[in-house]
Amino acid sequence: MDFIRLLLQKINYFISDPQILHMVINNRFFMIVFVIVLLKFKYATYSSLWLSALINVPGTILHETMHFLVGLFSNARPTSFDLFPRRDGFGNYVMGSVGFRNITSYNAIPSALAPLFLLPIGYYLNVWYFSNINISILNYILYILLQTIIIENAVPSSTDFKVAFSYPVGVILYSFVAVFCIVYLI
Repeated sequence: MDFIRLLLQKINYFISDPQILHMVINNRFFMIVFVIVLLKFKYATYSSLWLSALINVPGTILHETMHFLVGLFSNARPTSFDLFPRRDGFGNYVMGSVGFRNITSYNAIPSALAPLFLLPIGYYLNVWYFSNINISILNYILYILLQTIIIENAVPSSTDFKVAFSYPVGVILYSFVAVFCIVYLI
């Protein structure tokens, strides 16, 4: 028992040492290592549909909720909201989906690319986190985990891109809006 207590004391000293904390948090190398380890762990679960689903649940909920909310507000009329994993006809995993009954040229792009709205959430989490949380190595690892989940699931799927760009009139409309915003608002 003394060995375990001594080991825990050494780990606690290592985690709470201000020099080590400063070195880990201010070094981008360690952040990249943490992200890669998280992604390797995630990809290692892909051999099992249910283990993969368990790891992907938080991100799937965020991703599909954004589709649902933007579809609801843009009159795409969501009809289904599915978070249960399944295989598609090509042997790929589908972690979740949202079905719509009123996809048109004006709401296809916002509804399909809705997960991109997670990026500002991740940005404001970053700003809030470092100004309100007392930083420790464990808190920092939690921060990296949360940001990895948010940013990775902000990327629309290939199906999302197919739906978004399936209405040429909508693509032209939103292209003009984007150009206008860049030229006159930024």
